[in-house]
Amino acid sequence: MKIVCRCEDITEEEIIRAIDEYDCETLDELKHILRLGMGHCQGRTCLIIAARILANKKGKRIEEIIPSFRPPDEPVEIGILGKE
Repeated sequence: MKIVCRCEDITEEEIIRAIDEYDCETLDELKHILRLGMGHCQGRTCLIIAARILANKKGKRIEEIIPSFRPPDEPVEIGILGKE
C-alpha cells in the first residue's frame, strides 16, 4: 500500500480504483471524489504523483493532465502587500 496523499491518507490503490470506477479524466475529478490535494499541504506533493498515475492509466502525457502553473514572478514580502 503506497500512500500518495499524506494529509488525506489516500493510497495509490484508491486513486486507481476511483479512475476505473468513475472513469476520471482530470485531476479535478479525483479531487472531488477523494479530497485529493485538499489537505494541509494543498497538494504540493500528491497532485504530481496522482497526475502521473492518471496519465499512465489513461495513456496520456503528464502535460495533458496537469493544468498550467502560474508561479509568482518574484517573491514578495507579506508586509508589502498589507501597506495602503
